[in-house]
Amino acid sequence: MFYHDGKLQYTVRVDKPNPHFAKMLQQAIGGIEGEMRVALQYLFQAWGARGPKKYRDLLLETGTEELAHIEMLATAVALNLEGAPTETKSNMALHPVVGAIMGGMDARHVLSSGFAAMASDANGVPFNGSWVVATGNLAADMHANVMAESSGRILASRLYQMTDDPGMKDMLSFLIARDTMHQNQWLAVLEDIGGLEGAHPIPNTIPQSAENARFSYAFVSTRREPSPDPRERWTDGPAPDGKGAFHFLPAEPLGGEPELAPPEPENFAQAEQRELQPAG
Repeated sequence: MFYHDGKLQYTVRVDKPNPHFAKMLQQAIGGIEGEMRVALQYLFQAWGARGPKKYRDLLLETGTEELAHIEMLATAVALNLEGAPTETKSNMALHPVVGAIMGGMDARHVLSSGFAAMASDANGVPFNGSWVVATGNLAADMHANVMAESSGRILASRLYQMTDDPGMKDMLSFLIARDTMHQNQWLAVLEDIGGLEGAHPIPNTIPQSAENARFSYAFVSTRREPSPDPRERWTDGPAPDGKGAFHFLPAEPLGGEPELAPPEPENFAQAEQRELQPAG
């Protein structure tokens, strides 16, 4: 069950409304780096979490906080649109779509949402649920979460640099700080479940004896011309998981050419395709 008290998690203030910046803020709402992605990612991970309850509780708390960040950003979009410059509004009076585009706005902020935020990115593309990662494996999900927070922090930093509005900078400084915390807390979970050596390779529930050991720690070089081992960290020395050592392996075709049967009649391929080609 979720509750809402009607108050924002942090102050959202717009000193000089900017419809173009409202469009940019949409990326932080419904873009692949945005708050809708992390909110749903953490909540779906929590709702399917099995094992110690503390991890489920952590995911639920953070996912719920991310909903509050969507609320803040949606408020920021609305405030940036609410006071749109009069010259932009006058252009819209002549032709709403043309005026919106010429003014740097998202036309759908005028035509679809009535000067409010939408569940879409800065290009107006609707949020895509396929970005949500929830594998049921705690270690894998934590890595996905660190990546999501990292890309979100990059986006917030870019938005921070794009605006001179003190209120918007203040809000974004808060969101950047929360991204810092969330990156670190997901790394702390990885540490809590054994760190690199304990958690990796993921999943750690299948014995490594099931692997073809020749390739478990091989850096396969796919350069067309043979090249020497560069002796980099990822080609030589112990692997971070402590369970093997890197080595350099020039790529070679081990499987031969694939051979497929003729097409089935119900596939309606061309007659010439139904004839097996002689081996060359």
